[in-house]
Amino acid sequence: MKTFTYKQSSNIRSTEDIAVLDQNNVVVAIVSRVYDNRLKKLLDGYFDYRYFLKYVVKNSKGDTTFFIKKIFRRGKVWFEAEDHISHEKYTISYENWRIGIPELYIHSNNFKMKIDKAMEGWSEYSVDGKIIARWQAVYDEAQDLFYMTLQIEEQSPIQTPDFFIGISQATLFIGT
Repeated sequence: MKTFTYKQSSNIRSTEDIAVLDQNNVVVAIVSRVYDNRLKKLLDGYFDYRYFLKYVVKNSKGDTTFFIKKIFRRGKVWFEAEDHISHEKYTISYENWRIGIPELYIHSNNFKMKIDKAMEGWSEYSVDGKIIARWQAVYDEAQDLFYMTLQIEEQSPIQTPDFFIGISQATLFIGT
């Protein structure tokens, strides 16, 4: 199992770069919330910083490796993501919301992954009922920081933390 950690301010408006560390405390990725332009950032303030949501993950050299953004159209909400290395595209959306038990899924051409969100404790990523990764955010009130931990199992079809970090930031920390 691979483990990655990082710290983030609880300030939802923050666009600072956040270093993601591996088990040896080596920076393996940098994640940050970004805006395409100043107008979107200004308008987002009116929507409680939850409308124009976009996260970019970069490698330690600063090259973009993964991005995810929130989409609103015709009253529906979903996320679109892309791995810049493999060029694989993903759609992250809720299913079964009409029956009162919404479930969050990641769709790609190669798999359908479920995210069991947990407000406290571990949120789990699974494929075919097998947990392949887990992520949690522990809030430290004294420091006003979230301590994030990501664990990726060896049987996961995706081994790069960029994928899980980007999606976790967008769907689990910010939500819909």
